[in-house]
Amino acid sequence: MTVSKIVQQIIDTKSATPIVIGQLGLGELNSIEALLKRQGNQRITLKIFSPIDNALTSVIANQRFEQIAGQESILPLIAIEGCQRRILNNGQLIIDFYLGAISEQLQQIAIVDDSFIDAWLLNQELDPSLLNVNLFWQMAKFSHQDAQIHVNGVWQSSALQQISTRAIQTGLTLVTHTESGLETGEFDTSELTTVKLKNDDIALQERAALRSQVKQRQAPFPIVAARVNPQNIAIIGGGIASASLALSLAERGQKVSLFCEDSALAQAASGNKQGAIYPLLTPDNNPLSQYFQQAYLFSLQRLKSLAAQGHKIDFDLCGVVHTGHDERSRKRVAKIINGHAWQPLIAESIDAKRASDIAGVNISDGGIFYPLGGWVSPQDFTQAAFNQAQALADVMLTLNTQIVAIDKQSDGWHLHSEQKLYGPFDTLVVANGKSLTRFSQTQHLQATGFRGQVSHAPARAKLSKLSAVLCAHGYMTPSNNNLHCLGASYVKNAPHLDYSPTEQVENLQKIQHSYLEQDWVEDIDISGHSARVGVRMVTRDHAPMMGPAPDIDAILALYQTHQLTPESRKFWQNTATPIHHDLYVLGGLGSRGLSSGPLAAEALAAQICAENLPISLDFVALLNPNRMWLRKLIKGKALELDTDS
Repeated sequence: MTVSKIVQQIIDTKSATPIVIGQLGLGELNSIEALLKRQGNQRITLKIFSPIDNALTSVIANQRFEQIAGQESILPLIAIEGCQRRILNNGQLIIDFYLGAISEQLQQIAIVDDSFIDAWLLNQELDPSLLNVNLFWQMAKFSHQDAQIHVNGVWQSSALQQISTRAIQTGLTLVTHTESGLETGEFDTSELTTVKLKNDDIALQERAALRSQVKQRQAPFPIVAARVNPQNIAIIGGGIASASLALSLAERGQKVSLFCEDSALAQAASGNKQGAIYPLLTPDNNPLSQYFQQAYLFSLQRLKSLAAQGHKIDFDLCGVVHTGHDERSRKRVAKIINGHAWQPLIAESIDAKRASDIAGVNISDGGIFYPLGGWVSPQDFTQAAFNQAQALADVMLTLNTQIVAIDKQSDGWHLHSEQKLYGPFDTLVVANGKSLTRFSQTQHLQATGFRGQVSHAPARAKLSKLSAVLCAHGYMTPSNNNLHCLGASYVKNAPHLDYSPTEQVENLQKIQHSYLEQDWVEDIDISGHSARVGVRMVTRDHAPMMGPAPDIDAILALYQTHQLTPESRKFWQNTATPIHHDLYVLGGLGSRGLSSGPLAAEALAAQICAENLPISLDFVALLNPNRMWLRKLIKGKALELDTDS
């Protein structure tokens, strides 16, 4: 039987939507081809688990995925560990590529309510040694009670025998498909029977125990779906985070109301004319670095997809050249690029000549090149995401409306402006950038506002040859509409957002300091006093905030009886952290929001709608809004209630 027929058979047996299909091994990606051609409007997620091996190398080298899904709108797969999400058919088809050791990738999946896998596809090219009992238990843990494993093609009898044994042991149903009969050799086909599980079966009890372990691991950093679905969802904010979330929710058919205090979208931190888009990497490639790689790739995919759908977005993925500007920063850049074997499409080491060739202007230092990066108009990106959301679902925008207070009543969340009351809403997301801590429920979130002034310089002579984004002591972009952007200043808790002549000069000096004795720098003219000022909300660990809003009053009440005792660490490790139900936070994007925000928004939309998240358990802990407090409590440290801890 063809993969297309198997996929259709799986879909036909599931009346509900969404449907989640797991797949072990890439195969020829025929399952994706079949899903793109299917009839019907069911929302389907295909989770493909593949080792980083020769099969993956072949798929990437032959651009197999791009050929199937459409070259223009698809970002190529990158051979890095973790989940890379691709969204096709206006959100009706989601492909999650989990690359790396399959069992390890399965162990990193979070559980959100009953968002389990409906069926599995098993590809022949998999190394039989991978098909051990631990792998099958990991599959069973994330499977519905009646989930089936579909095996296609001609298998060695020993491998098929092993699959059958593991399936029966873990309570999964095995279904085999062939074009001209099963070549079984000595294999007894009578063992390929459907498993009918009862509630007291050992397999089900073992699955429940494994799920309980995962949920226990999640306890300090809750993953909680909204309690009503479909929902009436309010988002407070109007930048890239809010628009990205609106789009992700619209792809799930949710009703969304966006409240923006400005006269148009992207007037605050997302209002710069050009923003650089590239990953934040660390020498040891820690979880923050890993998250930024996956988030950066997701942002690029969103950008390419929106542009291919006809939305007007000024952008150029011309690459980013990252160099040092003094002895200390040069050592830091060298430590990053030499500290890990980066995939070349993520980052590569370049010398001064290569840096100059890429940039189109002379640069005297080597450093790091991010070949997929570049610049984008944040305003265009934000508006395009919102427009696409409106094209897909019931998404409303209320401008010039500052929400000054929020409160939960019996019928839902209510939003208060100075003039009007809005609501009730089933679910509320606070994603309002610099005003993230405005409300009593969010006032203690550990994020701090930093003023940033971006300067504009006209394209002139040698400067106009700049053909890549430069990042050193500050950043500078190639021209767009005959203007370059450079900056930015970084002032904590600034008293005003007025234009600053001092910061304008400092932005120029940063570039001059970074590229000493280069004649093209002399063409930078800031005398027109053209600039833009915004505020970014920054977290101490540089990760965004995404997840349920923590109930700090309840946390502090528990802290009074569970602090600095031998048992307190265990208590905080095993206790579900108190939250405000149906209230979520999306913010703290800092100066890398273009790279980090859209994936955080997609993960939050999945969480709200009780779907599998496209991020690992480690990333859930990294992004959770309560992480600063819980990290201390889990380590048995004293808790201080301040925004910078």
